[in-house]
Amino acid sequence: MPNLTPLIDAVFLLLVFFMLTSHFVREEALNIDLPVAESGEATGEDDQLEVIINAQGRFLMNDHVVDPEALEATLRRALEQRENRVVRIRGDRGADLGSAVKVLDTARKAGAEAVDIVTETK
Repeated sequence: MPNLTPLIDAVFLLLVFFMLTSHFVREEALNIDLPVAESGEATGEDDQLEVIINAQGRFLMNDHVVDPEALEATLRRALEQRENRVVRIRGDRGADLGSAVKVLDTARKAGAEAVDIVTETK
């Protein structure tokens, strides 16, 4: 009978590899074209709550479309469960400025301590 230990090790290594890289595939699927800023700085924190505004002006949280009328309640529930009460806005370059202002205002009403806008560096 052949020794299956190396085969089992290879399967577990592949499993770990796919589990670790599956996080990066999620962000590529949204197709957000971020605006460019020269004065931005990296936060380094990945556990912040993120609201995505796509080019059509739709709001997404955790890969789910959120109705604009339900955004405040959704943000309030999400912020209550977190110690870090910071909201990130990841908006498409073609998104309406009014949508970004609505998210800023709604996040403050929902209890966010800070609101960051995600950009690409030049």
